[in-house]
Amino acid sequence: MARKIYATDLSDEEWNLLEPFFPKPIPFGRPRTYSYREILNGVFHVLKTGCAWDRMPHDLPPKAMCYHYFHKWRKNKTLDSIHDALRNHR
Repeated sequence: MARKIYATDLSDEEWNLLEPFFPKPIPFGRPRTYSYREILNGVFHVLKTGCAWDRMPHDLPPKAMCYHYFHKWRKNKTLDSIHDALRNHR
């Protein structure tokens, strides 16, 4: 069953713009449970709605995972690059 679509979700066009910022899946080993797109949708849900991490909808990736990547991407400036790409695209 597909999850609910949120107004904060990335469009296909936005994801196509951002996908190059993330590593490609490797053809061996354990597959990722959540895609980078879904994790980013979780992060954007919190940032755009202002909700607390604990109040994230349960059909998005786990709050701990989204917060981990938010912190990592903020620290390594990936979020700055994402912001710039989205801003320059409009």
